[in-house]
Amino acid sequence: MASQALQKYRQRVEKVQSMLCVGLDSDRQKIPSHLQNEQFPQFAFNVAIIDATHQYVCAYKPNLAFYEAGGEQGLHELKLTLEYLQANYPDILTIADAKRADIGSTNDHYVTSIFDWFGFDAVTLHPYLGREALLPFLDREDKVSIILCRTSNPGSGEFQDLRVDGQPLWAKVAEQVSSSWNRNNNCMLVVGATYPQEMKEIRTIVGDEMVFLVPGIGAQGGDIKEAVVNGANSAGKGLILNVGRSVIFASGEKDFAERSKEEASQLVQAIRSQS
Repeated sequence: MASQALQKYRQRVEKVQSMLCVGLDSDRQKIPSHLQNEQFPQFAFNVAIIDATHQYVCAYKPNLAFYEAGGEQGLHELKLTLEYLQANYPDILTIADAKRADIGSTNDHYVTSIFDWFGFDAVTLHPYLGREALLPFLDREDKVSIILCRTSNPGSGEFQDLRVDGQPLWAKVAEQVSSSWNRNNNCMLVVGATYPQEMKEIRTIVGDEMVFLVPGIGAQGGDIKEAVVNGANSAGKGLILNVGRSVIFASGEKDFAERSKEEASQLVQAIRSQS
């Protein structure tokens, strides 16, 4: 049986007929000037974006770096954002883009912070330390562990293209996660839209059930059509297509929320036309 968080994702996709995820990478310096004097500018900005776009999304994904950089206040604004989502849009998946990885005893504390204190449904994780180290995450049957597989950045091939037993490392990660790590049916993979052919191969390796978190659309040059054609499962689903800057910073003026809504709507139409 799939984890509660995975079921939440699937139910949300069915409800809104959307695989769009909005990345709440709310860079304090880019927030419109009229919000800069708010007590909690990032939170105020996030609320406006969430209220404007929620009908189009299956998930929100804050990157923790944009909040950790603000110190105590930044972490508080992230916590306020999670509480707002839980209170107002509890059926939308929340993903901590944290890319955590450490030995198991340290991961115990990351689990408590990300899943229990912040209340995220899912978290991005590095596979480099192996399954044993990630067990505190993998053992949380109610949550989702999203393992980095083929990342979207241009330099990802430095290690991910290395051959292991005749396979590139990214293929080995996909195989290992799907066959061994996913015993609780609570794993996903990060597969960048900037590598559509690799995405197609990964879908062949893991089959229909595994969901891909797909970064790299928009500012990084990834294409929605290519991502859906190569990454979707046989039902035309199984993806979380993340778009950040082009949605949340569609405008730097007072109309920013309305512009983000328009951008999200256009993206959903583009996704639906391919799935």
